[in-house]
Amino acid sequence: CNVDKPLYRGTYHCFQSIVRQESMFGLYKGIASPMMGLTFINAIVFGVQGNAMHYLGHDTPMNQFLAGAAAGTIQCVICCPMELAKTRMQMQGTGEKKSKRKLYKNSLDCLARIYKREGLSGVNRGMVTTLIRETPGFGVYFLAYDVLTRSIGCEPDDHYMIPKLLFAGGMSGIASWLSTYPVDVIKSRLQADGVGGVYQYTSIADCVRQSVRREGLRVFTRGLTSTLLRAFPVNAATFATVTLVLLYARGVEEGPKDCELGPPNTAHHTQLPQQTQASSL
Repeated sequence: CNVDKPLYRGTYHCFQSIVRQESMFGLYKGIASPMMGLTFINAIVFGVQGNAMHYLGHDTPMNQFLAGAAAGTIQCVICCPMELAKTRMQMQGTGEKKSKRKLYKNSLDCLARIYKREGLSGVNRGMVTTLIRETPGFGVYFLAYDVLTRSIGCEPDDHYMIPKLLFAGGMSGIASWLSTYPVDVIKSRLQADGVGGVYQYTSIADCVRQSVRREGLRVFTRGLTSTLLRAFPVNAATFATVTLVLLYARGVEEGPKDCELGPPNTAHHTQLPQQTQASSL
């Protein structure tokens, strides 16, 4: 797609064009990669975040940020290759109902071919920008959830507990994306670069420089609308589901008086963990 002649005018036009040109299935291109990766990503994030909070010892907003940042950093090992495969699969056959020439059969085949052609560095293309995005992004995510749940409260016997969890989770996802979205734009461009063997960018700085020169500062908000429209329901469902599962698994009578994450203390034997985003993030 030539940035001087954009393929889509906006979110709705993009949605409309994909359905018209590629059918409804076009909206789900590249879905296999996140479906395979998100299970492992969430397992890593929950485990690292919980252990980090236990190590830090005190349930404070700053510790929530640090624990989330640690979790975000470690999960990049899976997140980066997963998003690379998703990006390449989504670019394949753009605007065609039936792709005439498929370069990749599926997400695994995509990664295998990239590895064969470019080695380990090819599979981890965009790793630095992924780290720059995910580390503070997950920190903000957990911090926002902690602040919101402390503010609105969500006791187990509260009739509005589930709506509150959904609201806190959705808003945390939006806050996280807003804090790091410009980095995501650059990451996506770097991972899309090199399709067909033609490379446009030589480094992160070169990608930023070329993008700003050709499209102005608005380049850092391209696709933000569709990202935020997705972020709220996805993260709302993630936070609410995991919190409720852990609440009932551990027993309501042992749960805390609110749904925030923290290490055990003398007042409560068991506390619910903060939940994390799904995302790629």
